[in-house]
Amino acid sequence: MIRSMTDTAEQSTEQSAQERLRERRSVAHRTAERVLSRAGFRRTLREQLALLQDAAPRVYDLDEPGDIYGNRVVEALEERVATLLGTESAAFFPTGTMAQQIALRCWAGRTGNPTVALHALAHPEVHERDAFSLVSGLHPVRVTSEPRPPTADEVRDVAEPFGALMLELPLRDAGFLLPSWEELTEVVEAARERDAVVHFDGARLWESTVHFGRPLDEIAGLADSVYVSFYKSLDGIGGAALAGPKTLVEEAKTWRHRYGGMVFQQFPTVLSALVGLERELPRLPEYVAHARVVAAALREGFADAGVPWTRVHPEEPHTHEFQVWLPYDTDVLGEAAVRQAEGTGTLLFGAPWDRGGPGLGVTEVTVRADGLMWTAGDVKAAVADFVARVTEVTAEVSR
Repeated sequence: MIRSMTDTAEQSTEQSAQERLRERRSVAHRTAERVLSRAGFRRTLREQLALLQDAAPRVYDLDEPGDIYGNRVVEALEERVATLLGTESAAFFPTGTMAQQIALRCWAGRTGNPTVALHALAHPEVHERDAFSLVSGLHPVRVTSEPRPPTADEVRDVAEPFGALMLELPLRDAGFLLPSWEELTEVVEAARERDAVVHFDGARLWESTVHFGRPLDEIAGLADSVYVSFYKSLDGIGGAALAGPKTLVEEAKTWRHRYGGMVFQQFPTVLSALVGLERELPRLPEYVAHARVVAAALREGFADAGVPWTRVHPEEPHTHEFQVWLPYDTDVLGEAAVRQAEGTGTLLFGAPWDRGGPGLGVTEVTVRADGLMWTAGDVKAAVADFVARVTEVTAEVSR
């Protein structure tokens, strides 16, 4: 009983420390003079409203009536997405979780098979609390657990029939990885050989054009349906779209209503999505190119600082996001990152550090407009300062 009470107290103390660190990191994001990425959701409400008011007139006539249950400005966004992705139709959804569940249950009804083949690291398997099976009656089966995109042979070797293959492009939890164009076409063909449809989880599909060397409509054209997000890369308030054949999209709209996704008015979110398509989409290739500069500088900076082992993954980022692995405890890394921002106004690592193994931390790095101002020399200087702070925090912990 005494041990249980002690354990509970220790857990409460640890949780409080983590909450304090999260709050300090949030403040650091808002106040730092130099960041690699300053996502819109970190702005104040006043700042977000001001930016939307400034940008929205450039993407839609604000003298038009507002939307009601998915018409007007919502339809304009849907048409824009369908055009960009080269599909017959598209439907706006409040969340990607809802959009993908509905898409795959619609396909299950058409194929007669509720089994969905997907990667073990795919978003529905890791981040959605078994929603596929508990909410939508789908049966997920894992193609592979390896931290890389699935191969055509693995798709062919799935031990049971499946009605749909879901591919996350890029595979975020494996390091924002994309297959080569040849590998992707082979995987799609392998699914076709098994009479399965192909659905792309394209939450971050927008920035995949550089790696594939293909336009969006050609990439999306490989799949039977595609989901895209408006806030992950386009810096919108939220929202998602499902794109594909008109008959599928019309059926999905029916299910959208049943799932509670028929929102009365959605114009702030939709306008922010249109702004993102106008402002951020054309810049994504530039972000991807500079992410490769930043990744190389990080790798060189840690080597120069004498860190015994580091990993920038992938070595050449496939998108404008990638992972950094360091041989230190996550609490040490998180504290050092925040101290650097508090002490210098430079926030090199703004995302949380997760445990990658004993004494090993991993974080995600995103390069957006703010990051374009960083030279390779700026990155290396920030790395040297960060490593010094890691050493400082490590010494404090060991005392």
